[in-house]
Amino acid sequence: MPTKSVVVGSSVGLHARPAAIISEAAGELDSDVQIGLPGDEPVDAGSSLLIMTLGAAHGDTVEVSGDDQADVDAIAALVEKDLDAE
Repeated sequence: MPTKSVVVGSSVGLHARPAAIISEAAGELDSDVQIGLPGDEPVDAGSSLLIMTLGAAHGDTVEVSGDDQADVDAIAALVEKDLDAE
């Protein structure tokens, strides 16, 4: 299963707005993608509520995994961006 470690770029971490943007993008993918803190159980990237339960703050490292490398890379790129600045 492809996995990529990335640093959370949003200044407020993976909270409401960033989580909504990420989950919307994940919902449009053809494969399932998960996000999790290292060592913890990952959650479905298609659920903004589950993403927020991670409690991932700005600068935290999270792992993005899934069945398709391109989909993992797409979600990882969003996690790395400051989605509050857009």
